[in-house]
Amino acid sequence: MKLLFLFLLAGSNLLFTDWHADFETARKEAKANGNYILLNFSGSDWCAPCIKLRQEVFGSAAFEQLANNSLELYDADFPRKKKNQLAKELQQSNDALAEKYNPLGKFPYTVILTPDGKVVKAWEGYPGNNSTLFIEQLKSVCDAKRP
Repeated sequence: MKLLFLFLLAGSNLLFTDWHADFETARKEAKANGNYILLNFSGSDWCAPCIKLRQEVFGSAAFEQLANNSLELYDADFPRKKKNQLAKELQQSNDALAEKYNPLGKFPYTVILTPDGKVVKAWEGYPGNNSTLFIEQLKSVCDAKRP
């Protein structure tokens, strides 16, 4: 059982290897690389649709390819369990992002932004519960125009 838990824990960390540790870095990289920013609001330890979205979409090879070519990634996480609490500065940053881009507190909530912070498109929840469809929607936004 312990081995299974460690395997799952290690696998979940792999899903976020290309995600930026802070939003400002994602913004700077987007500007430098001519990419959009994918800002995802999640509740990593309590929101079942957030967990499903992370596993089925953000953990897929198709998403990884799209992200490597067109996106800078940032996950504004809002965990509830005490053991998963974020550092105070990071929590304040995520709170400010939520106030600006997700004032109704929807989870999951995914936003495509220009490097200057303009909203290009937003999705509430896990659209259609279909990873292929959601990745196609993301790709169409990225292909339509470049920031």
